[in-house]
Amino acid sequence: MTPAEQSRRAAEICALAPVVPVLVVRDLAHAAPLAHALVAGGLPALEVTLRTPCALDAIRAMAAVPGGVVGAGTLLTPEDVAAAKAAGAQFGVAPGATDRILRACEEIGLPLLPGAATASEVMALLERGYTVQKFFPAESIGGAPAVKALGGPLPQVRFCPTGGISLRSAPDYLKLANVMCVGGSWVAPDALVAAGDWAGVTRLAAEASALTR
Repeated sequence: MTPAEQSRRAAEICALAPVVPVLVVRDLAHAAPLAHALVAGGLPALEVTLRTPCALDAIRAMAAVPGGVVGAGTLLTPEDVAAAKAAGAQFGVAPGATDRILRACEEIGLPLLPGAATASEVMALLERGYTVQKFFPAESIGGAPAVKALGGPLPQVRFCPTGGISLRSAPDYLKLANVMCVGGSWVAPDALVAAGDWAGVTRLAAEASALTR
């Protein structure tokens, strides 16, 4: 899969909803009902971060939920890429970008949303062919004004800003021409997930899915 093909598929996924939930699944029993709740609320693209022992199994469980498009986040090594693909991930997300990660995703055919934080990183990815990128960690490196500023010299790149974004700050990003969607964990807070309050998660997802791009 070429970088251009990767970006086309990433754009399709980013277009599904204004918010991509960033999920840290700590209990495998929560995976399927969490996915059902988020999809029911209008957020079909789900990023499961590889930060817990059950993350790959959570991807497998969520991949079976109708209407969901499940990806693996926090891809750090080629081994992560292979394991995520084998678990059923339909896309990948990385906090940054290295040649090894990019090459692994291209070779295995896993659409990737590679991370960038500076103009030089954005340019390097663009030079390789990636026109859809993750801007991370968004809030701590300038927030929406920083993303807007990148749009001046680099209008051909579109972003999914992630990192510290909330329901309150999301509209500041979504109104920008170079933002396709945002990533956020607020739609699945630990307290609601631990309590099994799936109706509460669905309400938060519906609130997020109603945001205007």
